[in-house]
Amino acid sequence: MSDTKLSTTDHDRDSANLRYVYPVVSRRAGGVSVGINLNTDNACNWRCLYCQVPDLGRGAAPPVDLSLLESELRGFLHELLYGDFMQTRVPEDMRRINDIALSGNGEPTSAAEFAEVVDLIARVRRETGLPMEVKTVLITNGSLLYREDVLRGLRELAKINGEVWFKLDRASEAGMRVVNDTRTSLDKVRANLIAAIAACPTWLQTCWFALDGAPPSVQDEEDYLEFVGALLRDGNKLQGVLLYGLARSSLQPEAARLSNLSEDAMQRFAERIRQLGGEVKVSA
Repeated sequence: MSDTKLSTTDHDRDSANLRYVYPVVSRRAGGVSVGINLNTDNACNWRCLYCQVPDLGRGAAPPVDLSLLESELRGFLHELLYGDFMQTRVPEDMRRINDIALSGNGEPTSAAEFAEVVDLIARVRRETGLPMEVKTVLITNGSLLYREDVLRGLRELAKINGEVWFKLDRASEAGMRVVNDTRTSLDKVRANLIAAIAACPTWLQTCWFALDGAPPSVQDEEDYLEFVGALLRDGNKLQGVLLYGLARSSLQPEAARLSNLSEDAMQRFAERIRQLGGEVKVSA
């Protein structure tokens, strides 16, 4: 492994010299997140404007070498728990394991082995003695959560202090086409989100930013508030909203068109969401 000190802006998937497992010092988590990248081909079924994946292509995750993934995860967790990785690579105020995160360079639930990967994580957690308070997080665009094998994985995720972070950057079909380059229907988003909530504790994760110098429109805000408000009124027990800005530079062609909103603008929108009755965590 490299001896370079990690930072909250360094999310290099190769920093541990492993195929699937990589460390991230997470500003949102306030500690080390153990990332698992199933999309080693840099392929995703969406193409979000703010995505930091280089050479992003359309597609699904390639076959997962479960034996190699288990070896890497087991070895890396052992190094974090019992080795000197924290002392040599992590800033002093971030030396805690916050979570294992299924994230990476594409949509993790596109892996045919997704449910098996969750089972593998549960086994390795147990056998390495990882404390139960360390979460296991799935960061997903939610587009494949109608699949029964994926939902089985989510139900198993819930048993290991799991959470789903379900992407919702805009709550209109037109907005999703612009920001996420997808033609997914809002009805499908809602159905998949409700299925996720029923299977595992679920947060919405929302990237809120300016495009061509213009903040999200009044209509964007109203669409979002109506979507979340209706979800809560119908009794769906959403954990809350993770509202965040642009932490790192996009590697998509539109990168120069994107910019962060002010802290005041982020907090104003967060307060409007809170008035619906939900929790909001802001990372500007």
